[in-house]
Order: sequence, then C-alpha cells, then structure tokens
Amino acid sequence: MNDIIKSIEDAQLKANVPEFNVGDTVKVYAKVKEGNRERTQVFEGTVLKRQNGSSRETFTVRKFSNGVGVEKTWPLHSPVVEKIEVVRRGKVRRAKLFYLRDRIGKAAKVKELVK
Repeated sequence: MNDIIKSIEDAQLKANVPEFNVGDTVKVYAKVKEGNRERTQVFEGTVLKRQNGSSRETFTVRKFSNGVGVEKTWPLHSPVVEKIEVVRRGKVRRAKLFYLRDRIGKAAKVKELVK
C-alpha cells in the first residue's frame, strides 16, 4: 500500500522547482480562478518556513499589505503555483522565522546574503 501511494506522489512532482530557503524574498506566481476566467496573481514576500518533504512540501510567505501582515501557505508542487522567482537571498540563522510576526516596518527586514 505504501509503495503505491509513494509512486503516485512521485509522479506529481514538479521538475523545475527553484532553489530557495527560509529568509529569502520570493515572488510566487499563483493561478487565480474568477468565474470562468483564469489569471496569474503575484504574491511577493519573505519565506517564513518550509515544511515536510517530497510531494507534500509546503512553504509560507509573509508580506505587508496596507499595514497588515498577510501570510499564505502553498504546496510547493501544486499546479496552482505557476512559478517561484527569488528576488533576493536572506541571511538567517533559524529554520522558522515566526519572530517576524511581532515586528513591523524596518524591524521586520531580513539582512541580505552577500556572496
């Protein structure tokens, strides 16, 4: 039973997933369906966390919209997510950045990783 589920999940993996980590600023291009029309909506923010692995992997992105913090969680291999574009790399020392929820403005910034 387990092998059957694993083979089905492996068939649904995306081949072109970009390399991004927690703390990076990313643009997520998501398909939005409105009635009978479909369009692409961009959500740009900081990656707070990445969870699980393989086909069930999810990631959470946080941004500020009109002074209010907005978080969205997407499955990484979902057909709803068209593409993920890394805007800048962040320098962080944690796996989950929940402390950013308590901060606003410049305090919520993540330092840029310079190589």
